[in-house]
Amino acid sequence: MDVINLLDIELKNAMRSKDQVARDTIRMVRTNIKLAEVEKGRSLEEAELISILHKEVKKREETITDAEKANRPDLIEQSKAELLILDQFLPEPLSEEELRQLAEDAISEAAANGPSDMGKVMKILVPRLQGRVPGGQASKMVRDLLV
Repeated sequence: MDVINLLDIELKNAMRSKDQVARDTIRMVRTNIKLAEVEKGRSLEEAELISILHKEVKKREETITDAEKANRPDLIEQSKAELLILDQFLPEPLSEEELRQLAEDAISEAAANGPSDMGKVMKILVPRLQGRVPGGQASKMVRDLLV
């Protein structure tokens, strides 16, 4: 099932069960998706939807970090609850071994010889990841393998 349908189903479930945190979190994600669709002038592809979800997760993680510095347990608790909701819409993350294998395949396919070829490798690798690994983690793996 695609992300949009899953979000809609879970939004309805949250509204039925009067789960305000889930309802508000899903609505915020749907709003960001709609804004991106209007900006691009088309429906988003699955990978773009996953990217939006990752951005939302990152926002919550940053909020938790900032709330810890500001000693705001209420914000920490709310952001953690929102993270749990968002996690259910993200694809299963790749293991370290799976990422390494995909990176090695992309390196051999790009005939990369060193760090200067990292762009070619990432161009091949990123579409294969389908949002299952953060970009920073993927680039670190490629950089380590190319050295």
